[in-house]
Amino acid sequence: MEYAVYAIASRNKNYVYVGLTNNLGRRLSEHNGGKNRTTKPYAPFTLIHKEYFPSRKEARVREKYLKSGIGKEFLKSLV
Repeated sequence: MEYAVYAIASRNKNYVYVGLTNNLGRRLSEHNGGKNRTTKPYAPFTLIHKEYFPSRKEARVREKYLKSGIGKEFLKSLV
C-alpha cells in the first residue's frame, strides 16, 4: 500500500495543514467537505504539496519533518 504525505492551504485564511493518508482523493474531499474538526473552520483548501512513500513509517517521518519549523518554512514558500 502506498501512503501520501500532503499539505493543503486554506483559500480564505492563512492556514496550512499537513497530513498523511492512504487515499488522498478521499482525504481532500473530507477536508473540503468540513468532515474534519481540525480543518473545518479553514475550508475550502487547495493542495499545495504531495509526496508518495511505500510504507507508513517512511511517510510519517516526512510528515513530522514538514510539521517542523524548517518544514513549515518550505511549505510557506509554496503558497
